[in-house]
Amino acid sequence: MTRVFGVVGACAAKSGLVPKLVAELTGRGLRVSTIKHVPDELDLDRPGTGSWAQREAGAEEIILASGTRHLLMRELRRAEDEPDVDELIARLSPVDIVLLEGFRLSPYPKLEAVRAGQDRRLLALDDPSVLAVASDAPMTAPVPWLALGDVPRMANFVIFHAAGLLAHGLSMPAPGCGAMA
Repeated sequence: MTRVFGVVGACAAKSGLVPKLVAELTGRGLRVSTIKHVPDELDLDRPGTGSWAQREAGAEEIILASGTRHLLMRELRRAEDEPDVDELIARLSPVDIVLLEGFRLSPYPKLEAVRAGQDRRLLALDDPSVLAVASDAPMTAPVPWLALGDVPRMANFVIFHAAGLLAHGLSMPAPGCGAMA
């Protein structure tokens, strides 16, 4: 069974947090994959390459492969607000936890990462799938607050809420970890 947990919120806060969570979770022996939502303008390919020419000619999918990694690029010929997360997850090899970066519209449990003093409405106020807010200073929210710098505690929260009790011999936090400040 694939266990999924999302990180949403301010770009810099979530982009900095996800690699730290990956390192913490893999350091505990878990296998982790990530799916990152990026702007439509981002293109990993560039004019002049063979793969770019193949895409422009109409190829729907292209795999770039080497002896150390491969990358699948799929052209979506129609604009979508957000790709279907379950379709993306289905393309992954089996792992213990899939972390979603972005994908605020997905139904999966989420942690909202914010910087203190940011001037935008918390997603946690309106989205019941946001189960905690992580920031660099305590803040009032309708969900538990976690310190952005306390990666082990956030990893415990992710493990507990993404997977219930994982059968990996891990020490599991109490359900109320991350008390409100």
